[in-house]
Amino acid sequence: MSKDVTVTIAHVRAAGLCVHGTRTWFARQGLDFRDFLARGLPASVLLATGDAMAQRVVEVACRDAEELR
Repeated sequence: MSKDVTVTIAHVRAAGLCVHGTRTWFARQGLDFRDFLARGLPASVLLATGDAMAQRVVEVACRDAEELR
């Protein structure tokens, strides 16, 4: 799993998670949801939370990046 992959809201949706719940989760983690929507976040930032759903989204992003190679 590559920590340099950029995770986007499309990866959140592809992982089957809802945007509203993601916004709430970002607030609890102290992360800027609007910035995430605009730019995405490095996988390492999400993995650092230790959250299982964050790991799931990162796995989707990594698979997506691998398919593009």
